[in-house]
Amino acid sequence: MTEIPPSNDSRCPWCLGFAEYVRYHDEEWGVPQRDDRRLFEKLILEGAQAGLSWATILKKREAYRRAFDGFDPERMARFTDRDMQRLLSNPGIVRNRLKIRSAIGNARAWLSLCEQEASPSRWLWRYVDGMPRINHFRRCQDVPASTAESEAMSRDLRRLGFRFAGPTICYAFMQSIGMVNDHLVSCPRHAELSTP
Repeated sequence: MTEIPPSNDSRCPWCLGFAEYVRYHDEEWGVPQRDDRRLFEKLILEGAQAGLSWATILKKREAYRRAFDGFDPERMARFTDRDMQRLLSNPGIVRNRLKIRSAIGNARAWLSLCEQEASPSRWLWRYVDGMPRINHFRRCQDVPASTAESEAMSRDLRRLGFRFAGPTICYAFMQSIGMVNDHLVSCPRHAELSTP
C-alpha cells in the first residue's frame, strides 16, 4: 500500500482512506469525461460497485481492465460461457455471476446504443444539457443518492437492455464522470471544477 498524500482536511472526507482513493478524488472524480470508452468502463464499474464500496472496486480496477479486455465493448460482447467461467474464477474482480453477466450484456447494449447514436457520450450528457451541474453541498449527508436526471437515465438505459443501471448507480456514474460536481464546497476541487 502506498503512502497517503499529505493531509488536506478540506478534501471530501469519503476519500481519505488510502492513497489511491485520494488520488482518484483529486485527479478523476467529478472531472468531465466524454471519451466513449472511458464512459463505458465507468458504467460497468459503477454496476460492479452495487452493494459494495467504491474503494473495493477502485482497488480491483486494474484487474477488471485485464479481465474485461480493456473494456473493449466489441470484445466483451463476444464473451462466451467459457469466458464467464474464467471471470467467475478470477480473484481480482468481484465474482458475482449476475454482475459479470450484466457486464457482458451491457457491452451488447452499448454496441446497440452506438448503432442508434453517433455519439454515446453526447447521448449520455444530454441528461444535464451537455454541461456539468454545479452543486453546492456542505455535508456528505446532503448529497442525494439519485435525482430526476439519474432516474431518467436509468429508465432509458434499462429500456436499451442495460442491467445494474438503477437510479443510484446512474447518479454515482454522473458524479464520477463530472456530469455533476458534488465535491463539497469546502473541498478545493469544487472550485477547481466549477471554473470553465
